[in-house]
Amino acid sequence: MKNLKMLFASALVLGSSVLGSSVAIAHEYHAGKLDIAHPWARPLPTVATVGSAYFTVTNKGDTDDVLLSAESPIADKVEIHTHIKEGDVMKMRQVNDLVIPAHGEQKLAPGGLHLMLMGLKEVPAVDTKFPVTLHFKQAGKVEIEVAVEAEQAADTAPHDHAGHGKTDQGKTDQDKGGHDHH
Repeated sequence: MKNLKMLFASALVLGSSVLGSSVAIAHEYHAGKLDIAHPWARPLPTVATVGSAYFTVTNKGDTDDVLLSAESPIADKVEIHTHIKEGDVMKMRQVNDLVIPAHGEQKLAPGGLHLMLMGLKEVPAVDTKFPVTLHFKQAGKVEIEVAVEAEQAADTAPHDHAGHGKTDQGKTDQDKGGHDHH
């Protein structure tokens, strides 16, 4: 038995040294009937003022829950956003809240729903994490750590935040109520 334990411990050490620190470890959070899976963000240039965070929320309960808001110490403001297509232009719009249906899920992913971090106070580096607090109607306050990862699965679409602040007509986002992406 002692040899088996030493063999297992050796395998763990060897496996961790071979895999290195760049391997993303899945992380999940649970609150009430909600499961929040793998919060992540893409790395940003050091001069970035906006960023986004993604994750999947699964509701295992018999009633809907609602993501009311979010906050993070690294940003002045965090909003829930979605993409809509108007003509040939993809635009982002803030949503007031996000319903997590009973026995369903909401996936926040590039090109769709996401948390928009605005007025970044610091830009997190690759292989680090930053805190975000989610506020749900039923589950309450949930603190998560968002992992900054260099690459994601091939099925994630690119998501460009370079256009935040001005639209193609030169009006601010607040003037038009959203963001333009071409």
